[in-house]
Amino acid sequence: MRIAGADLHVVDIGTAKRGTIILVHGGRGIGDHAGELEAYRPLSDEYRLVAYDQRGCGESSETSPFTFDRLADDLEELRATLVGKPCVVLGGSFGGMIALTHAIRHHGSASHLILRGTAPSHHHEAEAIENIKARLHKATSASVEMVHKMFSDRVVDDTELMLIWAALQPLYFEKFDPDASLERTRTMRFHALTHNELFREKDYDLRPFLKDIAVPTLVVCGAADWICPPSQSRLIAEAVPKAELFMVENANHAVHVEARDAVLARVRTFLAANGA
Repeated sequence: MRIAGADLHVVDIGTAKRGTIILVHGGRGIGDHAGELEAYRPLSDEYRLVAYDQRGCGESSETSPFTFDRLADDLEELRATLVGKPCVVLGGSFGGMIALTHAIRHHGSASHLILRGTAPSHHHEAEAIENIKARLHKATSASVEMVHKMFSDRVVDDTELMLIWAALQPLYFEKFDPDASLERTRTMRFHALTHNELFREKDYDLRPFLKDIAVPTLVVCGAADWICPPSQSRLIAEAVPKAELFMVENANHAVHVEARDAVLARVRTFLAANGA
């Protein structure tokens, strides 16, 4: 799909018996639609699921500019073109940041927000650095410097980004599967250019605007999330007027994978209770 000069890879499944959910993946230049779509695929029995690779990610074109606002506007154009009316926006990690940016820039476009393991500002990075210092024993091939580099615009190339991501993977799960991690790393595409551009400016801070989000919002977080800690989800849930928090014990950043059944059940309950 052509949007503002970029070619976005889009996957569209399911039937909109109860509505449409747009899935917004995480990972600045790292993630793609595949993980989100697989996690939430069971919802396609009642909902149309639209998943896509953000510009400069996955199989979408590496077309600048790479900014939070541009990615939020891409999401809006995709929604307006494919759905044509307000719909559910579900964003995880960095995708949650884009979903929040979209909700604030385009009031009325999202009918409901679902935010998984995300943060309303770049200040979560400082807490993540402290978390990795305490948990580094879980990822013996990783270092604190790798995390500093991941939160910067200093990644050398796509290969270095892939190696850093692979080394840090044990931190994302409470029960880490190295074989699954190997396969995911093998099949992913890594875009250092996108990553560096999106980390260049440290000006992402939506905390003053959370009070203006007027739609029902579900905030999901693993209680052991290291990179977008629970404090960030609590902040969102407390500031957004119609928000509710779902904290999952014994789950990490990949809570939608580790506690998939519980997350899917809560999503269904939330949407049904709020008219979607």
